[in-house]
Amino acid sequence: MLVRWMKQRMKNQHHQETVEDVYTMLTKSSDFSQYEREQNQRTYEISYFQTMIDIDRLHRDILLHLEKAESKDLSSLIEPVPIQNKLITTKAQDVRDKVIEGFIAIRDKNDPSTVALIEAGLASDREVTTPEVEFSVSGPQEAFIESIDTNINLIRKRLPLPQLQVKELTLGKLTKTRVAVMYVEGLVDEANLNTMLQRLNDLEYDQVFDSSSLAQMITDKTMSIFPQLINTERPERVSAVLAEGKVAFLCDGSPEGVFGPVTLVEFFSSLEDYYLPWQIASSVRMLRFISVAFSILATPIYVAVLTYHYELIPKDLLATIMASRSNIPFPPLIEAIFLELTIELLREAGARLPTKVGQTIGIVGGIVIGQASVEAGLTSNVLLIIVALAALASFTTPVYQMGNTIRLIRFPFIVSAALLGGVGVAFCGLYTLAHLLHLTSLGRPYLSPLFPPRIKDWKDAFIRMPFNYMSERPVYLRPRDKGRFNFKRAMEKHDIDE
Repeated sequence: MLVRWMKQRMKNQHHQETVEDVYTMLTKSSDFSQYEREQNQRTYEISYFQTMIDIDRLHRDILLHLEKAESKDLSSLIEPVPIQNKLITTKAQDVRDKVIEGFIAIRDKNDPSTVALIEAGLASDREVTTPEVEFSVSGPQEAFIESIDTNINLIRKRLPLPQLQVKELTLGKLTKTRVAVMYVEGLVDEANLNTMLQRLNDLEYDQVFDSSSLAQMITDKTMSIFPQLINTERPERVSAVLAEGKVAFLCDGSPEGVFGPVTLVEFFSSLEDYYLPWQIASSVRMLRFISVAFSILATPIYVAVLTYHYELIPKDLLATIMASRSNIPFPPLIEAIFLELTIELLREAGARLPTKVGQTIGIVGGIVIGQASVEAGLTSNVLLIIVALAALASFTTPVYQMGNTIRLIRFPFIVSAALLGGVGVAFCGLYTLAHLLHLTSLGRPYLSPLFPPRIKDWKDAFIRMPFNYMSERPVYLRPRDKGRFNFKRAMEKHDIDE
């Protein structure tokens, strides 16, 4: 009922409010300043939010030039002001929106329904810094910041093309957040672009503060735990995917960009894969896939084997495991859940505490709690090693959102292993595979190029082939221009004397 009442009230204000109503509403705020100024026998009222404007700019670039202007009317009054973003309006909505954004409002007392608006917003953006989440040793060291204009500039520096298009939207009934959809005309598939624009335009939500929450609202399957769009803080990654024919969007106030459509394989590829020799990059990428599989299956297999399948353990290893579990009063399920939850608590506590304290908690807490639990007979040292390695393996995922998914899906596997043994682990694996087959990203298959099979896209899937083999853009994106360069000419080797 409250939401409905707010919608009705905003709708009524949109149709009925006047400029005087806007001024009456704004003057209720303590940081809204108003004063009158006489010039050439005319009285002007100057209004603004103190917290939204640059005071130095107000006095230097606006008031100083207003004193020298001819004040026949508002148009002649603001003409000498050396600021490009200025206008004269009689619309109440324009006055309300612009003043809140940091504009100076000027109106003649004889004609209070006409308002001159001059931009004087306070620039409070931080400087471009190095990436913190997607850190890499090689490559550019610039990251997005909270200013959407600066972020667009970082992308345009890397893609100086007239075909690079920006479609700006305003989302959020209360926040009025600027969202910029970016794509390269002539490359992007119209279906992908239209899907992104339609979902953003159809979005009805009162507040939009970050690109991550916005990405969740427009995903294909909102009930899935798997991310279907990729968030990144690196402008070169957004530039690279735009050059492939993808669609990206930036959100004002968010230091991340979001792009799609994406596939499951892309969540395990890092930008550093393209800065290293292809043999090393391919080896590291394969290591990530193996690490993720180990992180998900190691603890469930331990629980399944110790609960149902003792005969699978070699005799020498069985003696070691039985010795480590001789004083443990709990079944393997409780033991595994206890250690997994302990690791998650330490990880969450380390993430929420200040940096130096968090690092200390993660290292000291893990050693102390692990050693104490083994000595107290609550867990076995074998399982402690397995859980620690599984947690370490989960950190190899380059994309943070996928890392969270891997951390969580281990628990259904562990419970299924305790209930049905190896059959339970297999059942969970098949269910996960069926779920992945059902997922899409902006309508494109999530498991591409594995299913449906796209042999041409395998050159940058599990391994990364040399750049001279990547002559075409990914097939699943259906780009309008498929070729990147001439493959035959790239493979020719000319002698320097020829």
